Amino acid sequence: MLGFLPPAVRGCILISLYFLNTVIVFTLILLMSAAKLAVPVESWRTFCSRVLQRLATGWVGVNRVSTRLVNRVTWDVTGLEGLARDQWYLVVANHQSWTDILVLQTVFHKKIPFLKFFIKKELIWVPFLGFAWWALDFPFMKRYSQSFLNKHPHLAGKDLETTKKACAKFVKSPVSVMNFAEGTRFTPEKHRLQESPHKRLLRPKAGGMAFVLAAMNGTLSRMVDVTIAYPHGKKGFWDFLCGRVDLVRVRVRTLPVTGELLGDYFGDESFRAGFQEWLNRLWEEKDRELGRMVGQG
Repeated sequence: MLGFLPPAVRGCILISLYFLNTVIVFTLILLMSAAKLAVPVESWRTFCSRVLQRLATGWVGVNRVSTRLVNRVTWDVTGLEGLARDQWYLVVANHQSWTDILVLQTVFHKKIPFLKFFIKKELIWVPFLGFAWWALDFPFMKRYSQSFLNKHPHLAGKDLETTKKACAKFVKSPVSVMNFAEGTRFTPEKHRLQESPHKRLLRPKAGGMAFVLAAMNGTLSRMVDVTIAYPHGKKGFWDFLCGRVDLVRVRVRTLPVTGELLGDYFGDESFRAGFQEWLNRLWEEKDRELGRMVGQG
């Protein structure tokens, strides 16, 4: 532990360790990605994908060790029982800070498949990153705007079909798809502008979650509902690096993905209303749970 050092010094040390780890692993990922792309043989690409997944998992593991070496963080986590790395999950969490991503990676390290998220198809052309996302089998999402569909109605539903094809590889390879249903980080200002009915959460956006479930075509059989709380108030990424986030509470529960959650959200008005009602109930429960977690002191 380096608790005797000033917070800013610890923050600089930890971010340097994260950066060094990222440069090394990212270089290895790019090299393995090139090897995967160079040989269009399914068995070879499957082997490369496994190596890439281990590299990504190792990156998270090294970051966890670095955090423990630099800062003392108390992790109060419940609900991890029954999770497995050979299952398919949709991970849904509240979103307060970029620290949340570190928290999720730390809590679920080697508990479930490596966390992935849907990426807009256009981002595959981002230099280096797009290549790495492709190699790591991140699902790319194709979405048409409503204004575009109004001009080209014959393309309605094509975005979902395109995304389903991108997700076909996950039928044989377990995956954890991450989704922040609020769509953005919570701030008091956003809460006020939204007129959110929840005390500590923004309004959840049902469309993205419904789209993910439909695109995965029933492969995601279970949902991991995660509530993250920082009882002592500090939650920023820099605060975490500097050791000012000394307590993190996480409550996890696993829910089944039933047939009532699978349907055409954008084309079926009845299904859309039912899905929104279900998600709002989930968010009401999460808001109460978050209040209890913060109130524990």
